Amino acid sequence: MLKEFVEQNHYKFIEKADTWQDAIRLSCQALEADGTIDERYAQSIIECVNEYGPYIVIIPDVAMPHSTQGAVGVTRSAISFMKVEQPVAFDENDREKDAVLFFTLAALDPDQHLENMQKLVELLSDDDVVEALKKAKSPEDLLEIQAKYID
Repeated sequence: MLKEFVEQNHYKFIEKADTWQDAIRLSCQALEADGTIDERYAQSIIECVNEYGPYIVIIPDVAMPHSTQGAVGVTRSAISFMKVEQPVAFDENDREKDAVLFFTLAALDPDQHLENMQKLVELLSDDDVVEALKKAKSPEDLLEIQAKYID
């Protein structure tokens, strides 16, 4: 999966995002760059978080920005990765809702979406992988993590 992020240019490394809304927009940029989604999708995710709260923070330090299946602005199913050096706060009163790793999911096909979610859950179930990803600073680091823990 990490190798796919690198091969498809679906990754981004940044120092910080000023707000969680900016973090979501930034996490969508790699998917926007190749036409997987357009800017309406990021707005759809932001609207969902405003409505339902920070449901996208699935475990401490890890966010999975996504909207509803078949959401506006999605042309195909894919995932991208973004690492932020400074934690992004989704709830100022709950540090467990901070994130530094973002796995942005775009879903058009329900079967592909489910498969992508399963791959992501498998990846994130390994604490060593999550810790290595928190230290990653480049696409080369992603490839090293893939080779060390996944291949």
